[in-house]
Amino acid sequence: MSQAQSITSRPMQSDEDFWQVREFLVATYPITPLGFNWDVRRWDGSRFHDELPAWEKRFQGKVQLWTTDEGRLVAAINAEGTGDAHLQVHPDFRHLEAEMIVWAEAHLASNQPDGKRQLEIFVFDYDQQRQQLLETLGYSKLPHGGVTRRLTLANHTFEKAEIASGYTLRTTQPDDLANCQRIADLLNAAFNRNFHTAIEFQNFTRFAPCYRPDLDLVAVAADGSFASYVGIAYDEVNRHAAFEPVCTHPNHQRHGLAQTLMLEGLLRLRDLGAADVIVDTGDMIPANRLYDSIGFSE
Repeated sequence: MSQAQSITSRPMQSDEDFWQVREFLVATYPITPLGFNWDVRRWDGSRFHDELPAWEKRFQGKVQLWTTDEGRLVAAINAEGTGDAHLQVHPDFRHLEAEMIVWAEAHLASNQPDGKRQLEIFVFDYDQQRQQLLETLGYSKLPHGGVTRRLTLANHTFEKAEIASGYTLRTTQPDDLANCQRIADLLNAAFNRNFHTAIEFQNFTRFAPCYRPDLDLVAVAADGSFASYVGIAYDEVNRHAAFEPVCTHPNHQRHGLAQTLMLEGLLRLRDLGAADVIVDTGDMIPANRLYDSIGFSE
């Protein structure tokens, strides 16, 4: 596609824009390298995993869109936290990246105590083009990073795993708010947080298109508490899945619970006809050992 056509930049300004970006992420998944643009689970979660899932709360003033004269979306940039920017780009329009970064520096950078402004932009090692652009613009590499691991289901066979004695495996059943609270309690304990709530989780299950109740799995302890949780989001168009999150309560670790839930999830994905599944792990070595043992590769 020609890069000479006129492109217009504008802010996200409606619920319709939110869904247009989501459709863009689905459409570009098969034509971009792994992780180049956001997975739909991350996009859905950034809005719907919240007590107030209106688009304005997370996106107003924090997302800029680039469209053709015909209204076709070709790029978007968004924040996830404070002082970060994430580029979503059609591969034919990578020439827009410098302009996108300039916009992010003006609107998304955070103020530092020394009076300077700081912006973090994620880029994979394979993306030499963006790395060179960032270096030209004065960015420097941080010592930490992230890892995306993928498993192609056709290349593996999976055996059903028996869950450890004293635990049972079932789905989360989020229509029951008490179950949602158990998930919130587990997330807070497993990730050392305090902000997850029952309503936040229930909203995600009700409004996120990637949510599948049959792929939302928990290990339940004898006292009824949730000991381990594995959520699996699913993009039916691309037959693509994502493990998010994978966690076990500190009091229930070393029983193989997360591995059992992941293996059960892989069997269910195979029955759905899924092609591949990813897990984003950062550089946490213990977690990556688990994923490697199942068959994921970096």
